[in-house]
Amino acid sequence: MELRLGPDGLLRCGWVGDDAEYRRYHDEEWGRPLHGDRPLFEKMSLEGFQAGLSWITILRKRPRFREVFAGFEPATVAAFDDADVERLMDDAGIIRNRAKILATIGNARLVTEMAPGELDAFMWSFAPASHRRPTSFADVPATTPDSDALSKGLRARGFRFVGSTTMYALMQSSGMVDDHVAGCHRAAD
Repeated sequence: MELRLGPDGLLRCGWVGDDAEYRRYHDEEWGRPLHGDRPLFEKMSLEGFQAGLSWITILRKRPRFREVFAGFEPATVAAFDDADVERLMDDAGIIRNRAKILATIGNARLVTEMAPGELDAFMWSFAPASHRRPTSFADVPATTPDSDALSKGLRARGFRFVGSTTMYALMQSSGMVDDHVAGCHRAAD
């Protein structure tokens, strides 16, 4: 299903389904330009936790993630120690994957080594100058040369859980590309 008619009479991308929080996320966040080192670090972290899962799972757990990861403030997360890792592993409100937790802490340390605004500028430097609106979900790729390059660039800097598919999802959700399908009310924005 390419488009879905919501209870408010608006057509949305079909992946939204009937979930009210998913509708809100689609309408207010997904595909809107997101800037700032902290917000992009959060997005990178959550997209990394999402790998292998559905985004709605992460979206529902996002408030708890924000709470236990100190609002994804890179300097605070960078200071997490072994006790924090164990605390996070015991928290059923998040995805308890040790490798992803350790990657988030390691990635925070890398962000703190960057100049203010550098993560934002670096990530946005991979946004394509132009992007063709998809007419169907079959037109939406899993990866692009831009997401390949972003992934490669982040990995070269030492970041983890930043594969090309994960980075394309980040590019979509942070507005670097706009993949609202033609006919979606957000495609008109």
